[in-house]
Amino acid sequence: MGIERYGMAGSPPACATLGQWRRAHPGPADARPPFPGSAAAPASDDARDPPRPPQRGGAGPHHGARKPGSRQGWKHIVVCADDFGMTPGIDAGMLQLAAMGRLSAVSCLALGPAFAADAPALAGIDADLGVHLNLTEAFDAAGRTAVMPLPALIARAYTGRLDGAWIDTQLARQFDAFERTLGRAPDYVDGHQHVHQLPGVLPRLLDFLRRRYGPQRPWLRHTAPGILDGIPLRDAAKAHLIGALGAAALRRAAHRDGWRTNRRMLGVYGLDGGVRRYAALLHHWLYHALDGDLIMCHPGLPSSGDRLAGQRAAEYSVLASPLIGEWMRFNGVRIARLSRR
Repeated sequence: MGIERYGMAGSPPACATLGQWRRAHPGPADARPPFPGSAAAPASDDARDPPRPPQRGGAGPHHGARKPGSRQGWKHIVVCADDFGMTPGIDAGMLQLAAMGRLSAVSCLALGPAFAADAPALAGIDADLGVHLNLTEAFDAAGRTAVMPLPALIARAYTGRLDGAWIDTQLARQFDAFERTLGRAPDYVDGHQHVHQLPGVLPRLLDFLRRRYGPQRPWLRHTAPGILDGIPLRDAAKAHLIGALGAAALRRAAHRDGWRTNRRMLGVYGLDGGVRRYAALLHHWLYHALDGDLIMCHPGLPSSGDRLAGQRAAEYSVLASPLIGEWMRFNGVRIARLSRR
């Protein structure tokens, strides 16, 4: 099963409400509590007998009441942090969150400027490690010839004009760098800006993985959106757009050829809004997550040093808070490694 955890060991008791978060982080009221009765969540540090999650309507295998402490009642989800290797500040934040038990997957930019120096520290964390396939972002002048802007990549992918040899070269370079640095194969594969699922990229990626790993194939990140009830329209639209660009093709390949994937993906938003907005969104995602879903995140320390540094720090602040352990308990969520389920 792999790791099953929620919150830091020794976290102090905390109310599981978004209201408490807002009182600790004053600012404009930019979101409502995502579910009724959230103020009734009791505090508990006992992982063996957590509070019962709220009951929800709807029939199906992922809905309904759960018996406290029952392994069958928990929703096991992947929390996946993107962009390890981009900067030391991003890497340090992810390593700290992994040590807290807040991440179960770390997506690596194997040719990122900080990857070679920081990747050895990944050996000590309990999380799946994946190749974050990058075809769109150059980290220096020399790297610009190996990538193209995302709009151009999408246009070429959907008009059949991608150069197969170029894709094969990028795959080999990035997987070679990952294995050379970490000394092992990746547990999974996804894409920077979700490029792994695009037409022209996905077939070559799957063929590459078959040839390279045989039956010991990594799992793949599936981008079809999870339940988006209560999510702002612009964020929900972005999630649907990402899924529309390739989730169906990846799902068909997975069903046809037996590739493992997460069920659906949450965590898509505009990468803005600060701590309070991210806390509200994360509360929604945890409440609506179903067993096997994946929540994508982009945390980093305030010193991350890229254009998203402020929002990365906001994500880190929320994910590192002791309140998150209570939110997960209240919603019947455990963080798990997909490679071990």
